[in-house]
Amino acid sequence: MSNSFLSKDQPDRLSKTSRVLHWLIALGMIALLCVGIIMTKNELWNLYDLHKSIGLLLSVLIIFRVIWRAMNGWPHPAGHYRPVEKFLGKITHWGLIVGSVLIPVFGMMHSGFSGHGFGIFGLEIVKENPDPQRLNEVLPIWEAGYKFGQAGHQYISYLLIFLLVLHIAGALKHHLIDKDKTLLRMLGK
Repeated sequence: MSNSFLSKDQPDRLSKTSRVLHWLIALGMIALLCVGIIMTKNELWNLYDLHKSIGLLLSVLIIFRVIWRAMNGWPHPAGHYRPVEKFLGKITHWGLIVGSVLIPVFGMMHSGFSGHGFGIFGLEIVKENPDPQRLNEVLPIWEAGYKFGQAGHQYISYLLIFLLVLHIAGALKHHLIDKDKTLLRMLGK
């Protein structure tokens, strides 16, 4: 097996690329979900630019991971499982992949169409739409679009939290009960 960063997964071993993408995206998503809940529940508006910046950077990794997974295929199971476990695993993995792609799309819709714009650490990608009549306020560009984006971003966030908990529980079940190499493989062992 090659030591190259972009070497493919092997049936019994995940490549460094798969492992690094998994952990960076997992930790990034968990952090963004936590910050998202905290900033909306406590109206901490000063965290929005940070949330959007990190979310946009993470979305680049997510797109790369989707392309990587499409080129590389899904990892082989580390053991023999009942059909219901295989089904739950597939649904969870697909939900996490699709949700991780959709959440930034809905976030960009919400922020862009609401008139707030978005960018990466001060580099504007979509400009704000300031209200000329009221200082420090913006005008929505498309009200239905930003409300749809807001709802999608919120509901997919809660779905991802559920799927992450299910995914972590599954990994712990594999490690502690089944005693297979699923979690060890993701740790590079």
